Amino acid sequence: MKRTQCARAGCLFLGLAMTVSAETVPASLWSAGPIDFSGLVDGYYSLNFNHPASRTNQLRNFDVKANQFSLNMAKLTLEHAADPVGFRVDLGFGRAFDMVHSGEKDRGVINNFEQVFVSLKPPKARGLQVDFGKFVTAAGAEVIETNSNWNYSRSLLFAWAIPYYHFGLRASYPLHKHFNAGIHLVNGWNNVEDNNSGKTVGLIGSFTSSKVTWTHTYHVGPEKTDTNQGYRHLYDTTLLLTPSAKANFYLNVDYGVDKQITGRNFSWKGVAGAARLAPTEWFALSPRLEWFSDTDGFSTGTAQKLKEFTLTAEFKMKDGILMRPEYRCDWSDTPFFDRGSASGTHKSQTTLLVGLVAFFGPKR
Repeated sequence: MKRTQCARAGCLFLGLAMTVSAETVPASLWSAGPIDFSGLVDGYYSLNFNHPASRTNQLRNFDVKANQFSLNMAKLTLEHAADPVGFRVDLGFGRAFDMVHSGEKDRGVINNFEQVFVSLKPPKARGLQVDFGKFVTAAGAEVIETNSNWNYSRSLLFAWAIPYYHFGLRASYPLHKHFNAGIHLVNGWNNVEDNNSGKTVGLIGSFTSSKVTWTHTYHVGPEKTDTNQGYRHLYDTTLLLTPSAKANFYLNVDYGVDKQITGRNFSWKGVAGAARLAPTEWFALSPRLEWFSDTDGFSTGTAQKLKEFTLTAEFKMKDGILMRPEYRCDWSDTPFFDRGSASGTHKSQTTLLVGLVAFFGPKR
């Protein structure tokens, strides 16, 4: 998971996200002067054993379509690293883009831009970089791009505990060769146009070594429409262990509180753990297990406690092409899932999915 692709988890999968090999494809093929190009096409078929009449996989954010083929996303990225001025534009379409921007009041053209920002990195500022625009969140253990994650489907924490993106300013600064700090001043959660006059602050700190990456993210600010009362707080931490190229592990914990004007607080919390076991260059197996408590129904719309297990196989068919068969089961402590034409009558949902991702880009 590259910092240029997503700030989540302090480069959580740095060196693990696979790109087209520079040994087989010249970097110049994906570059035009100072601008680098990359992109992907991502689609899947999902079978839901509950056979819901809505043909929808519940609690998912991207692989939502059941018992049918679906296009998750097609995306093209243009990027120039700050030297001292740079930019990044992620342009695309597909169901992932629709769901990421579902909270916008006026989606318009912004629906097709995952990120768009300019960067400034002054030569004498000792590594300080400032970005302005729309950028993905720093919270979480996963990202929007499938090929940069270990599993095909995203975790419950990714879908229900944290935001997707922000609009505003962010700055990052290396305090030490192992420590980095960052601060965000943004409009809020998942909105380009602010819904109130207040601002949300994000604080990020990360420790990185050859075997361990540990990142902490804290967001606080008013997120209610037309009022600055009742702040929302989110704390996210991710611990990534990379003992070898063949075995990697992460642990992700989230805790959030949304304070209501009436004095009542809505809270949610969860923990997720995953592993990536890659005995060969062309095959990997990634189990994921998590627990999520939506105590007041603030995130999912139902007060419930959820568990989820996912097992994903990955086949690297050739450089830049991945196939991922995946088994997943979600459980709730209350009837929530649809079964057939009966809505909200079942406590579990089991799916089988096959995803195919093709992607390209320079490796420098």
